[in-house]
Amino acid sequence: MQKRFTWIVAILVLVAIGALMACSTKYSASNNGLIVVSTWGDAVMDSFSLNLGNGSVARINNVNGPPTPGQATAVVLDPAGAYAYVIVSQSSALAGSVTGITSFSIASDGKLAVVGTVKLRDSVVPVTEAIDSAGKLLFVSGQGGTVSVLAIGSGGSLSEVTGSPFALPAEAAGQSPVASAVAVTPTAFPVLGTQNSPCSGVTAPTTENLYVTDSINNVVLNYRISSSGALTLVPATTSTPGVATGTVPSGVTVDPCGRFVYVSNQSPDNSVSAYTICNAVSLPNCPIADYSLQPVASSPYPVGDLPGPLLVNPLGQFLYVLATGSSEVSIFRISTSDGSLSALTPPSASVNSSPTSMAIRSDDQWLFVANFNSANVSQFAITPATGQLTPLPAITTDNLPWGVAVK
Repeated sequence: MQKRFTWIVAILVLVAIGALMACSTKYSASNNGLIVVSTWGDAVMDSFSLNLGNGSVARINNVNGPPTPGQATAVVLDPAGAYAYVIVSQSSALAGSVTGITSFSIASDGKLAVVGTVKLRDSVVPVTEAIDSAGKLLFVSGQGGTVSVLAIGSGGSLSEVTGSPFALPAEAAGQSPVASAVAVTPTAFPVLGTQNSPCSGVTAPTTENLYVTDSINNVVLNYRISSSGALTLVPATTSTPGVATGTVPSGVTVDPCGRFVYVSNQSPDNSVSAYTICNAVSLPNCPIADYSLQPVASSPYPVGDLPGPLLVNPLGQFLYVLATGSSEVSIFRISTSDGSLSALTPPSASVNSSPTSMAIRSDDQWLFVANFNSANVSQFAITPATGQLTPLPAITTDNLPWGVAVK
């Protein structure tokens, strides 16, 4: 009887191992893509292996992801895909939780591990974040009208630079500013073989500028970034700090060749504002090469309800705008001559309920959208020549996914 019982236990163990292996996947950084998702509801990080040949996705066996020390929202990866930086917020539902930025290391098998959490100075509550193309600085918009700048050190560590947080300026007859989104100009242009015509023949700048939207005063601000990460405002005019946007600007992005800036404006406008960046490439159309913004003549452009995050594809040809209210991605072709936009046919692709964030892989083949109320991530295959999106099966995540990033 004892032998029979031992034999049954052995069979059960083998079955359990088989089930565990079925839920896991082999991940190779050289052969697969990696999708990283932060979940607000379960306060864990999910990671998935992406088959670059057919787009199939499999959860990486990391015990449902490492926990976050707070309810997780936005996530960004460093350019090498070695670290993830996640905004976390203190919650009474999570014992010992904090508000700040948590760093995760990403191992060669795609699993994540906590490096540490940094609380921002002056008790700043982080809202959105962006990382520079060199992977040296992390920019974080603060709920109280500030931008925090953190230097990225060895092992993915974070430390605020001198002078951080930087307060947004007051607009004439305006209200207290609110920093709603940030985007930084590139110092490295994408290289995707002969396809990369927009950036060909253009040398990437060695300096950086940061664009920050103020959702209360309906402006976008331009900051010069020093070598130490300190921010200096470049005012639009002697009397106006920012350049006008539409109502409630909530997202901002810079095209990968450093030519144009796009800002999403929420209700009642529900539009996208387009600007030319005044740099050495765009002169003589601009008065001075100070990275100030000149509105595109045909701007703004209508989009779906409550647009938020927006991204330009790695080849600089198409703009994707996430309409959080109507659960769709609006798609535009970008004119390389002046940055103007023209809607594709069809003009949008549907996603699932309450989308919050979006990511495009650097090979320009895949687009992902985190859907907060659907516990999944919408996945699309991109046709690089046309910009069109082909839907693939949604990726099941843990509860209430908020942020998504892809390597």
